[in-house]
Amino acid sequence: MSVDYPEHPPKTPSDEELGRMSRDELSKLGMKLDGVELVEYPDPWPVKGTRAEKRAERAVAFWFGLSGLAGLACVAAFIFWPAQYVAANEPGHFWYSLYTPVLGLTFGVAVLAIGIGVLVYTRKFIPHEIAVQERHDGGSAELDKATITAQLATAGNDSTFARRPMIKRSLAFGGGVLGLALTVIPLGGFLRNPHAQSSNEDGLLHTGWMQHGDEKVFLRRDTGDSSQVELVRPGDLDAGAMETVFPFRESERGDHHALVHGLKRADNPVMLIRLRPEDAAKVVKAEGQEDFNYGDYYAYTKICSHLGCPTSLYEQRTNRILCPCHQSQFDALQYAKPVFGPATRKLAQLPITVDPDTGYFISTGDFTEPIGPAYWERKS
Repeated sequence: MSVDYPEHPPKTPSDEELGRMSRDELSKLGMKLDGVELVEYPDPWPVKGTRAEKRAERAVAFWFGLSGLAGLACVAAFIFWPAQYVAANEPGHFWYSLYTPVLGLTFGVAVLAIGIGVLVYTRKFIPHEIAVQERHDGGSAELDKATITAQLATAGNDSTFARRPMIKRSLAFGGGVLGLALTVIPLGGFLRNPHAQSSNEDGLLHTGWMQHGDEKVFLRRDTGDSSQVELVRPGDLDAGAMETVFPFRESERGDHHALVHGLKRADNPVMLIRLRPEDAAKVVKAEGQEDFNYGDYYAYTKICSHLGCPTSLYEQRTNRILCPCHQSQFDALQYAKPVFGPATRKLAQLPITVDPDTGYFISTGDFTEPIGPAYWERKS
């Protein structure tokens, strides 16, 4: 299709003439100045108020309203749904297991519905114009800035959005609640004081390895059966081997909830590493932690000091502990200090020894520094 453009550009109006122009006149002038010609600009609803137009408006409002309801459901689930861990064979596990899927489903529906609503509105109410424009170089003059503002306003007016209160209200509802969900989820952690229980194992300064009185805390392996208690003794690991261990107290024996909690608690997993004799002779120990090991055995938290991922890999030949999430590496021969990747702090070391009465490994205390990633008040 060929388009005949005027040989001479339109006359540039004076400031006084520009001030007297209506929005439509400014919009048309802007198109002429930009060398734009509208080939087609059909009105989607030439006959106003038809049943089809009202059905289209209700369809858009439905999707925006659905987005708002799903967003409210997401916020409600985040606040009120039971999120505390419940073992598989205990009452309440079914509802606990739905916590993450419910959050994902409601949030996904909220985003999807508002997207569908925008698409339906665009297809049903925005004029599908065909325009041809000459290409030109250079920046925009003040006149261009004034006319483009008028063009945008005209486009908004032609979209008929301003005269559709049902769509405006439903969009405000859906978009507002979706924004609320996006705000509540990241800020939800601020509702709880992380230091309220700093004196016990539920605070940031302690873990499940914290001792209670004189009760011994043994090193327990996970056999896959939470009710089975299997402790670790020297000789169970070959030189150069690593095993994940968890805390166990004799008072927990026979207590199904406590046994499961000991295996599932996020800050409990510890790597028990037995160095090869020739490597153990090269160890550099952290100041104040010279007696934290037992012979060739060293115990480090599995919680990465970068972002809290599990440092679940141990490379025997290089004695490096690896975090698979962001590739941080820690040297087990140098108090697990970081040698590669984004981590900047060493892994916390758990003090261990062997119980003279039973011959099994026990911890002599909790970690002497906070485990995992940094937080505002952390000093190390």
